[in-house]
Amino acid sequence: MRENADADRAKAYGIGELLGMARERAVPVVRGIADATLAAPTPCAEYDVKALVNHVFQVLVQFQRLAAKEASDFGEAPDRVGGGSDWRAELLAEADRLVAAWSVPGAEEGTTGAMDMPARLVGSMALLDLTVHLWDLARATGQEYRAADDAVVAELAGAVAQLEPTARKMGVFGEPVAVSEGASEFERLLARTGRDPYGK
Repeated sequence: MRENADADRAKAYGIGELLGMARERAVPVVRGIADATLAAPTPCAEYDVKALVNHVFQVLVQFQRLAAKEASDFGEAPDRVGGGSDWRAELLAEADRLVAAWSVPGAEEGTTGAMDMPARLVGSMALLDLTVHLWDLARATGQEYRAADDAVVAELAGAVAQLEPTARKMGVFGEPVAVSEGASEFERLLARTGRDPYGK
């Protein structure tokens, strides 16, 4: 019953609306990333802060294409941080474009991507990256990330349940981390993706 209630709460919002909520959480984190922290490790072992920012850039751009049912390319991420431009403003502008792309009527209908996945699930994958990777960046740079909105967590809980087996097999998610009995739903979500909500 609880899972059904969570699903109903999530479906009350469009993916574009949920991405807008995640974008608002992202703004202070992005603006708070100091250049001195770009080489710092992150909870994603394969990325330092700079590499993870470049990955987030790639996600924001490619998921805009997927919203429009266009082909995407998740090959090597170009360096958007080292070009001398105001990458923080550019990243937030791409987040705005992502929100707009998934707010277009019909964006979350049908299927999209090379694997013809349900479009709403694909949009939820963008939401997962914009939420969890911004938590990663906050943790890596000594910032606080306020818990994601309840509707975002509800949407992501359903998406992770569908993606978990394959994502773990492919190494996208680490092994689940144990949490305390009183853990929040957001902490439980982080733990299911292999992140320690209490450590680095």
